Amino acid sequence: MALQRLDNRAARALFLDRHALAEQPAGPARGAHLQGLIRRLGFVQLDSINTVARAHDMILFSRRPTYRPANLKRLYERDRALFEHWTHDAAVIPMEFYRHWHLRFQRDAELLQARWKAWRRGAFEQKFEEVLQHIRDHGPVSSSDVGKDERKGSGGWWDWHPSKTALEYLWRTGALTVIGREGFQKRYDLTERVIEAHLCPGASPCDEEATVDWLCNAALDRLGFATSGELAAFWDTVRPAEAKLWCERELARGGIETVEIEQADGSLRKVFARPDVAEQAVRVGPMPGRMRVLSPFDPALRDRKRAERLFGFHYRIEVFVPEAKRSYGYYVFPLLEGDRLVGRVDMKAHRDRGELRVRALWPERTVRWSQARTRRLEAELDRVRRFAGMDRVAFADGWLREPM
Repeated sequence: MALQRLDNRAARALFLDRHALAEQPAGPARGAHLQGLIRRLGFVQLDSINTVARAHDMILFSRRPTYRPANLKRLYERDRALFEHWTHDAAVIPMEFYRHWHLRFQRDAELLQARWKAWRRGAFEQKFEEVLQHIRDHGPVSSSDVGKDERKGSGGWWDWHPSKTALEYLWRTGALTVIGREGFQKRYDLTERVIEAHLCPGASPCDEEATVDWLCNAALDRLGFATSGELAAFWDTVRPAEAKLWCERELARGGIETVEIEQADGSLRKVFARPDVAEQAVRVGPMPGRMRVLSPFDPALRDRKRAERLFGFHYRIEVFVPEAKRSYGYYVFPLLEGDRLVGRVDMKAHRDRGELRVRALWPERTVRWSQARTRRLEAELDRVRRFAGMDRVAFADGWLREPM
């Protein structure tokens, strides 16, 4: 029997819909509405770089222009509707998912104990009880509140002292919970003082099989279609072999099927999807015509290879590339228009002079940069300018570059 097939346009539409990018960017962006958006995405990655705005704020703003950073802070730190932990990187995650992180706590304990002994050096395990007792006695702490008499190594900001390493380990393994950030520095408290008792690790045995089942189902629902490897990578807790076995079981019971997805270059790729994937794609409405700036860490772009296959958009962040070797710039923002990634813009908020300065824009090779596109870009940059608290947008001479 022939496999179901989604052409490239239908695949892009379904994928963008799953990432809340297929509808007009509009609607309320606080409280339960913001929580619902984050639940729909699964998580929102946190990042400290603030070239225009922090990544998590740009991710939410691109979908809900009424969003403001205080809305996320309130939901996370006051309402406790979110918790912070790791997926592929640090992220805020709906609190209702917390019990599914017990498996992550267990696996991080196994992994980090061995890895950090070699990496961090110093006897960080000996600091566990000391750090926990300090928090019991004095309340929440940041890393600057512990280990004040301990020496760091010479490896840079990541070369933590033993008590800082203990804090991170106890957080990653569930004994501590991050309750918020000051600036971008985490504050930790005892998990039992933050998380409802029935959700805490140890309240019930961790059901490994049920957790893997939930994580794979939840990943597929947020991707629309995926290989077993992509399902494992989504939350970065399920092991590739577990995801492969899950797909085999779901295929046998009819919960998923193998389908073919047309890539941007016309080739076909076999993936897994729900049996009604074609109907799901048809139900996606017309794409919004406006242009919008995406964060380099947007969940739709997190998997760079998938974005390249689906959209023909090759993107690599160049933060860690020496300036002389960068192709584009330090922190370049992708531009989404409808269902296409049409270019990338290098810009920065100069807060000392209230200016959002655009250094350069590179259209994609297949895009003709018309006056209409420039007007759509200007309208979006003005929205971003207001969000970043800048007074004006300024364009450098020669800002519109030739495609590379």
